[in-house]
This record gives sequence, C-alpha cells and structure tokens, in this order.
Amino acid sequence: MFVLDGRGRIGSSPEPNVPPAPLFALIRGVSSCAWAVRADIPETVAAEVARLARQEHPLERPIEDLQNPHAAPAHADVYLALLGGQINSGPAFTFPDRIAHSSDVALIDELEMLERYFRGWVADEIPWRAPIVAVMDGGYPVSVCFCATRSSENSVEAGLETAAAFRGRGFAPRVTAAWASAIRDSGRIPLYSTSWSNDASRAVARKLGLKQYATDFTIVERPRK
Repeated sequence: MFVLDGRGRIGSSPEPNVPPAPLFALIRGVSSCAWAVRADIPETVAAEVARLARQEHPLERPIEDLQNPHAAPAHADVYLALLGGQINSGPAFTFPDRIAHSSDVALIDELEMLERYFRGWVADEIPWRAPIVAVMDGGYPVSVCFCATRSSENSVEAGLETAAAFRGRGFAPRVTAAWASAIRDSGRIPLYSTSWSNDASRAVARKLGLKQYATDFTIVERPRK
C-alpha cells in the first residue's frame, strides 16, 4: 500500500498529483494486522503508536460473518489523540475468480482526452496510472478506472472516477471490471478499497461481487482551509 523507509515508516510518494501519506495506517485482516507510521512523526510518538498497534487483534473470522465488520480498532481514540488529524476507514476487497466485463471500453494514454471531464490530471502521471480504462461518450472518457497510488509488482489498487453528469448509469462497475481484467492479464492482483461513508463506491463493490478481505483504518492530516 505504501513505500516504506528503512525503519518501516511511510515515506512520501514521488509521483505527481498524489495526496500526502497518512500519519498512520492500520490494516486488519482475518488472520493478522499490519501497520506503519509516517516517517516525520516524532520517534517517541511513533513508538507509542506501534506499541498500541501490536495489541490490536485481527478480525478472527470471515468478514461476511461479522455483525459489525467496520468496528473501530481498540485504540482508535488514542491514536487520534497522539497524532491529531482525522480518521478515514473502510473496506478492502479482492475480485472474484471470474470477472465478467464488457469489451466496449477504451484505453487512454493522452492527457488531452481526460481534460474535458476530469480536471487535475498531469501528463507525468499518465504512464504509472496505466492502464487507464474508460467508458466513452461522444469520443471522450466519462468514467475511468486506473492504477491508484497503491501499487506494486504483485498487486495494484483501483482508482475510479465518473464525471458527475454521467453517474448513475452503471458505468463505474463496467469500467472497473475491465480494468481488473487488464491487471489480471498482466500477472498482477487487482484490489479495490473505499470508505464506509462512500455508498456509491461500496455499491460498485457489491455489483461486481467483490470479496472483502480487510478493513483499512488511517489517520490523515485535516485539509488546510
């Protein structure tokens, strides 16, 4: 999920147009937990956060059997008090063995194609976001799925965006399935995650039959006003 330094701390990303790394990340699966603190957190604070994280328990049984799969970690309030910021949390998913998808999609490799409906992209990020799979309308992408910042040689996290005027038409599941198939064809594992508050994104996961394998708890800096 993150690039770690020699101490196992979360470093900053060299890619353009990438949000700041979280202050702290804790991932809980059904058999184990993983965590890391950002590199610039003071050593004493990082040590205390790590001590508490070692006390966290995995989810212990299949996530679909849990009554409250998005329950907060045991020390959520203490992490927040130590680090400040705000909490982001949500489910992480894998794709089913068989991914049914439409071939009526396009691959995007030029910034100019995105600029009509998707502002904020920069040319330097196009290569490492690829494959950028799109549903087209009038010759332009209106829903895109691409490689998010969470990527490695073995697995890749999906990034998904649909232009506001084209939401609610089923484009998001369609383009996500096509992206996942392309990633799997490349020999990597496609992954998908979202926040508990993002009902639209969670609906995409349900429509695609994704299987939750972990919960993602992060503390991030509050947006600057």
